[in-house]
Amino acid sequence: MILVNTDYISGKELEMLGLVKGSTIQSKNIGRDITQSFKTIVGGELKAYNDMMNDARALATKRMVAEAEALGADAVVNIRYASAAVLQGAAEVMAYGTAVKFL
Repeated sequence: MILVNTDYISGKELEMLGLVKGSTIQSKNIGRDITQSFKTIVGGELKAYNDMMNDARALATKRMVAEAEALGADAVVNIRYASAAVLQGAAEVMAYGTAVKFL
């Protein structure tokens, strides 16, 4: 499966199959949440939240790819990511794009 953030793939003619998406809502446990809140006092990277968001993007991408594969797609083009806070310490991440088949 080819994944790109452009609306084309060089040298390929594409048939659009439709919008595909994947999403997840992730949170950290209360212990991590407390330790990360202390980090905001002194500044610096919030590694636990950075890891959480990386894991969430990977899972959302995996779910998007599964949806594309179910349509018989060879690739997903024009991939975008969106995130939103759901609760304190929890975030939704969505990956979406256009599933395409090579002609």
